[in-house]
Amino acid sequence: MSKRPIVVIPSDDPVQCQGSPRLDELRKRADVRLFTDRCTNVEEQVRRAHGAVAIINSRSYVKWPAEVLQRLPDLKFITVCGIGTDSIDKPAARKLGITVSNLPGRTAPVVAEHAFGLMFAVAKRATWHTDQLRAGNWAKMDMVLLQGKTVGIIGAGPIGAHMAKLCRGIGMNVLGWTFHPSAERGRQLGIEFVPMDDLLRRSDVVSLHLPSTEESKKLLGAREIGLMKPGAILVNTGRGALVDEAALVESLNAGRLTGAGLDVFEQEPLPKGSPITKCEQVVMTPHIADMTPEGLDLLNHGVVENTLAFLDGKPQNVVN
Repeated sequence: MSKRPIVVIPSDDPVQCQGSPRLDELRKRADVRLFTDRCTNVEEQVRRAHGAVAIINSRSYVKWPAEVLQRLPDLKFITVCGIGTDSIDKPAARKLGITVSNLPGRTAPVVAEHAFGLMFAVAKRATWHTDQLRAGNWAKMDMVLLQGKTVGIIGAGPIGAHMAKLCRGIGMNVLGWTFHPSAERGRQLGIEFVPMDDLLRRSDVVSLHLPSTEESKKLLGAREIGLMKPGAILVNTGRGALVDEAALVESLNAGRLTGAGLDVFEQEPLPKGSPITKCEQVVMTPHIADMTPEGLDLLNHGVVENTLAFLDGKPQNVVN
């Protein structure tokens, strides 16, 4: 049996870590076992992770509840490839002596640019017009001028801050809401922090940039979506759990909202025939906001740094 520590990447599909030269540094210190296909069940997930001291969880659909963590006595560290750690039962990990780390802010400009693009695609009816032209129709639909409009940014971390900068760059007014607002941070970011209901009523675009926590789940339910301006746009590159998807579908089908740009969903992968897929005023991407070559490299660099820091006995970016 190898005396070197074992690091497992259990399910790297779609591609995140495989082929990355960043792993070469880690291979100098550990045996890296990377699986390119998806785990089909929990038993397979446990088999893949057996013997691992550290796990790089490159895909958030691979979940680590208490009952799985308890079956991995060698496991001492998990790092995710991003900021969200909702795939891991953090209290259980803490009780079991497993350190959990993330990558705060690494790809903020990349994700914010994606959110910005989704906003534009919805405002300009990009997919609707494309579909009409492909069908042989010279059909037109009114679009939305974003300059001079108000964007409400929910979540003032690195991604939300960069989104604010992009929106100000095209002449949008920026409102913000966060769990812990401060006047000083508002001045730094050029954001006017306001109460949630005020933001929803005043914003022409609402853009979500929060992780999924007990506090933030269903942050936008039927009541909150109902407060949004008629004709507003919702953008979500945070987590699907932030929004009551059924309430969003109902509002879109009723024509209250102009549309939505979504990179995340309540259930991922998105089930075939999901009601949200039948809303023609929605632009969707499959949770890939940071999947540019630059974004992937930043994340791969980050998880390798996190893992090496743990192996050195100096874990960083610890969230539990």
